[in-house]
Amino acid sequence: MFRAGSPSHTLLRAPLLPILLLLVQAVGRGQGRASPAGGPLEDVVIERYHIPKACPREVQMGDFVRYHYNGTFEDGKKFDSSYDRNTLVAIVVGVGRLITGMDRGLMGMCVNERRRLIVPPHLGYGSIGVAGLIPPDATLYFDVVLLDVWNKEDTVQVSTLLRPPHCPRMVQDSDFVRYHYNGTLLDGTSFDTSYSRNHTYNTYVGQGYIIPGMDQGLQGSCMGERRRITIPPHLAYGENGTGDKIPGSAVLIFDVHVIDFHNPADPVEIKTLSWPPETCNETAKSGDFVRYHYNCSLLDGTKLFSSHDYGVPQEATLGANKVIEGLDKGLQGMCVGERRQLVVPPHLAHGESGARGVPGSAVLMFEVELVSREEGVPDGYLFVWHEDPPANLFEDMDLNKDGEVPPEEFSTFIKSQVSEGKGRLMPGQDAEKTIGDMFQNQDRNQDGKITVEELKLKSDEDQERVHEEL
Repeated sequence: MFRAGSPSHTLLRAPLLPILLLLVQAVGRGQGRASPAGGPLEDVVIERYHIPKACPREVQMGDFVRYHYNGTFEDGKKFDSSYDRNTLVAIVVGVGRLITGMDRGLMGMCVNERRRLIVPPHLGYGSIGVAGLIPPDATLYFDVVLLDVWNKEDTVQVSTLLRPPHCPRMVQDSDFVRYHYNGTLLDGTSFDTSYSRNHTYNTYVGQGYIIPGMDQGLQGSCMGERRRITIPPHLAYGENGTGDKIPGSAVLIFDVHVIDFHNPADPVEIKTLSWPPETCNETAKSGDFVRYHYNCSLLDGTKLFSSHDYGVPQEATLGANKVIEGLDKGLQGMCVGERRQLVVPPHLAHGESGARGVPGSAVLMFEVELVSREEGVPDGYLFVWHEDPPANLFEDMDLNKDGEVPPEEFSTFIKSQVSEGKGRLMPGQDAEKTIGDMFQNQDRNQDGKITVEELKLKSDEDQERVHEEL
């Protein structure tokens, strides 16, 4: 409506410009100046028949507005309608692009407000009219609903809806954020929501991956915070809009819930919740076999897994890639009986892809309690002596002195070494299986017995291998 352009569906103002300028000047010089009929010139009559409860902003001179309208004559006959074209009017008000009556009638209007404007001829198309569309000296009636308003000077507006009481850290440039959102136009029309996909929107902040207004609006938010971000079109999708739900020059409102965020440089955060009552002289280290209870959740409190659900502790050998890297790091240095809280960023957990039950790029929180710890053995070993092995190893192992060691003698000898505290088996595996694996390694020709020629310590084998390579 009322844009300068084709007369097929707009009401042109340009041909009437000299006359309308004279009329505007006359009105500007003094209200109440006599009309040609002898009475005072009328102003626009404004009937506000629907006023929204909330009106954070009113139309002002120089604002860009989007609105729908029906235009009729006094007898109710329609001469134009934006609804018939299924296209909103999108234009700047108060700068001479609309007829004077419409410019005045839109001032002070709220989004979703409905008005009836009665525009006298001298503030519309005057004594000339528009050939074939608007007769001379016609009073025009407009039913208008305002759907959007913004100004080129507008910035991103952020209002906090809910802020958690504890906020140790806020979103900043280069952080990776997971958040849910509802997106609406200024009139409340929904255009998108992450909740319908049951998946958070995940992105880096300050890196140009999202519209500039959202980049700005997310910064400074806390984990768990809910905020409303109002973005003018020049910081959103501009004059062209995007898709079939975001029109050009549209103000966007996002109601955002920040689920979690992290930075790719984040380490594991470790907080001790309680210490064991006894003095702790040794702590868990790489290679140790540990048993621990844990509860795992997302940062918003969503429970994922718990060892308590199974009634038994989780078992793992530290440093052996048996658990996610962040949990492995968090368990090391613990005393038996200690309880810790671990916050594990996704690059030390399940990464961008996630895992069964774990969303992609999720920060995980663990509450862990170390139940037991067994000292491990070096990588590749099944058994180690605490001191030097027996000087006459084969003779000690050959219990009946027949020159060969069957599985029964081998097992009896190894178990005696463990029970006497002279050595230890690799923890975390059934002892019988470990001893069986050791026997198979020594029985080189697989004839069911070990001879003095076959028996070799792993350290001796490793040394021989070095010499072969040399």
